[in-house]
Order: sequence, then C-alpha cells, then structure tokens
Amino acid sequence: MSGKLDVAGKGASTIVAHDDAYPFGAVVPPIFQSSLFTFADYDELAARFRGEGRHPIYSRVDNPTAAEFERKLAALEGAEAARGFASGMGAISTVILGLCQSGDRVVCVRHVYPDSYRLMRRLLPRFGIAVEFVEGGDPVAVARALPGARLLYLESPSSWVFGTQELPRLAALARSHGVVTVIDNSWASPIFQRPLEHGIDLVLHSASKYLGGHSDVVAGVVAGSRELITALDETAFPYLGAKLSPLDAWLLVRGLRTLPLRMRRHHESGLAIADRLAGHPAIVRVLHPAFSNEPGRATLGGWSGLFAIEPAESVNIRAFCNALRMFKLGVSWGGHESLAFPAEVGLQQAGGINSMRDFGVSARLVRLHIGLEEVEDLWADLQQALAASATEKGR
Repeated sequence: MSGKLDVAGKGASTIVAHDDAYPFGAVVPPIFQSSLFTFADYDELAARFRGEGRHPIYSRVDNPTAAEFERKLAALEGAEAARGFASGMGAISTVILGLCQSGDRVVCVRHVYPDSYRLMRRLLPRFGIAVEFVEGGDPVAVARALPGARLLYLESPSSWVFGTQELPRLAALARSHGVVTVIDNSWASPIFQRPLEHGIDLVLHSASKYLGGHSDVVAGVVAGSRELITALDETAFPYLGAKLSPLDAWLLVRGLRTLPLRMRRHHESGLAIADRLAGHPAIVRVLHPAFSNEPGRATLGGWSGLFAIEPAESVNIRAFCNALRMFKLGVSWGGHESLAFPAEVGLQQAGGINSMRDFGVSARLVRLHIGLEEVEDLWADLQQALAASATEKGR
C-alpha cells in the first residue's frame, strides 16, 4: 500500500485515524484474505526471491493487511519497523529465540507476565539458554547481573505488583555491556509510554490488550530498529509460524483508531476508582504506579486501567468476587469490560511453575481492570461487593 501519509512526527491520534491511499478512496483498509500472492512473470518472481521489492509471497511471512497494522504500530512507538504475531507469546518467543542461542543468558525482571515466566523457566533451559531474575526496580542488582548476558527483559509496570523500572538508566547500563533490551509495554501502550525514546531496543505488546481494545482478537507485535526486526525475520519469525492473520490485523487497525481516546478514559476511570479504593476502610493497599514514588514511573505519561488491591482480612475474597455484578471474573484485560481476577485462584494454577507463588505474590490480592463503563456504576458495584463480603468470615 504505497502513497500513504508520512506519519513521521505526527501525533498519535493522527497516526491511528488518518490514511489517504486505500483502493477506491476507502477509509478502512481491505482484508487481504489470501494465503499466497502470485507474480506476473518469471523475472518478477525471481527478483522477489532475491530479496528485491516488497511484493508479498505468502501470508505466513507477509500480508498487506498485517503490514498496515505493523506500519501504524511502528509509527506509534517511534520505531523503524514492526512485526505482528498471532499472540503476545508468539512475539515474546520469537524475540527471545531469535536473539538468543545455546549458552546465552537472559536477565529478566521479576513479576513478568506468568506465561513469559513459564517460557523462561520451562522452555529456554531446553535450548541451553539460562535466565536470571532480578528486582527491576533496583538498578544496582540489574547492573550486577548484566555482564555476559545477551538480553535484558523488562516489563514496566510489572505484572501483579505494578513495579516500574528506570528505562533510560537500565538501557544505558545494558548498552555498556552490549546487551539487547526488550520491554513488554502492554500495560501503558504507546499512548502512555514510548520505551524506544528512552534507549530500549525492542518493545513488544500483547495486542490482545489495549491495542485491540475490544476483547475480540488475540495477537502480538514487536517494534524496533529495522536491523533488529530483520534479524528476527532471518532467525525465527518465518519458522515459528506465529504470524498475524489478515482478519486479526484488520481488527487491530480498527482498534487502533480509538486507542488514544480509550486510553484517556481508562486513565481517568482507573485513577478515580483506585483513589477511592485507597481511602476505603476495607482496603489495606492499592498497587498502582500512581501511588508509587519509584523513579521508574517518570517515563509514564499516564495510567492504564489495570491495578491490584489488597482487601482487609475481614473481607472474604471469594464472597467479594461472587458479589460483583459489573465486574466480570476473567483473565486478560484491556478491553471495554471491567474485570476482576483473584490472586488466590492464580496461585492454584496447575503446572508446577508459578511466578505468583515463586515471587511471593500475596493470595489476598485482587487484580482489577477498569473498563469503559461509567465510574459511578463501577464504584457502586465495588462498594456493595465489599459490604457483602465483609459480613462473612474473612478468608
């Protein structure tokens, strides 16, 4: 799709909303629901196989609809290039396996996404890749672990406890040791945090979350320099098979259209609810970056709608969850709906490797995602659930 608006230097709302070169003047991109693409003659086919041009060959590698999503996401993150995947784990797996080989070591912050943790604990050792987990909020601890490492894996804010990391400082430390930095930026989205501007090499997302925003797509994406994306293309991307489908790419382009607006609403509603909960007598603490003094929060330009609360011992967690009406019980987040997920359920997950248990996440925590419903309706629901659960014996 040539001839599009040059979005370099444009604001986020312009990047996601504006296009000027779709066929027939359409304001929505076409879905190229095709597994392969043909060529006019032998010479054109041969040229493409020599690496000349961008004519798509096969949708497991390149698809015009997926390329449109990748182009927009790269512009939002200030990256030279991006690659879309069939899931966030597809993006994470490709980055790690594409950049690391047997004998390498990954330094990873604690409290990462649980399946990222399981990948590092369960699968990477089979390939001879070692992983060392450190406190990401402690730059001294990170600095001690970096010599000899291949990759520094960050997630800021981090899963469940929502701790932040000093991205410019850690990026500089990693660069001094020749270590590649990658960050999971799903929580903040490129609207509230652009890690590449702070020296991070690669940024990835579970696009199922805020980028999609409608809880109807599972996808992932990684963005960074053209050199690093090309390295992933040459080492892992075509072979792991986790390619973003045309329909999911189209849904993501649609979701991006409203991303700046939705993130502002998540910010405002999430902060309002978190602030009220912080003053509620039945809540011991609220784990939210807005209530933290950590230096790592400096790179955040706003707050998303995901945080955790710790109810008082007088609150029965099971009764609290069952009393909720506006909040649904479920995993994932980033969509229009408000969700609650109790840590005590996550701690029971089968499989033997459990980041919540290994890193001491309290069973008293309940993770909340504040969706796009009216704040007063959500607040009323939380109040009645806390009142109902406090009448029973605490957990």
